[in-house]
Amino acid sequence: MAQQENIENLTADENEIVVLDNDGPTVFLMKVAEIQLEEVSLGKLAQQKGTSSHVKELGKMMEQDHSKSLLEVKALAQAKAVSIPSTVTDDSKDAYEKLNGKTGNDFDKDYSAMMVRHHEDAIDLFEKASSESEDAEVRAWATQKLPGLKTHLDHAKACKEECDKLD
Repeated sequence: MAQQENIENLTADENEIVVLDNDGPTVFLMKVAEIQLEEVSLGKLAQQKGTSSHVKELGKMMEQDHSKSLLEVKALAQAKAVSIPSTVTDDSKDAYEKLNGKTGNDFDKDYSAMMVRHHEDAIDLFEKASSESEDAEVRAWATQKLPGLKTHLDHAKACKEECDKLD
């Protein structure tokens, strides 16, 4: 829906064709909003269903840090007149439901492994934006967020190692 709003904002003339660049700042901001929404949702779930303290702590960190980042990306998108998602995507809902079906250490292992994958992917996305984005503000914000994402990845890896020991 956000992508459609962005296209409508760009097309005042119905005969005009708009192509959103997959690597452009608009798509980056949309992807980042999706990431933040998903990490907040999954972080809350980890705090509810996690059985180990390190999983609950990881979930709390994800909820808090990604909530803050969501506010930042909303402000940046608003300043750029970019519409971003305000609810989780269907893929995020599917990931949530799949994880919600797990219990005990199976939940803990799957959540921590998911956080490792998600943060590796996010770091790739942010590194690309920090070096290649045409928008200086987007480039600066992506660069600023990288250390926190790398810290999240380190915590997720440590959490995964602890969960894997319990087999």
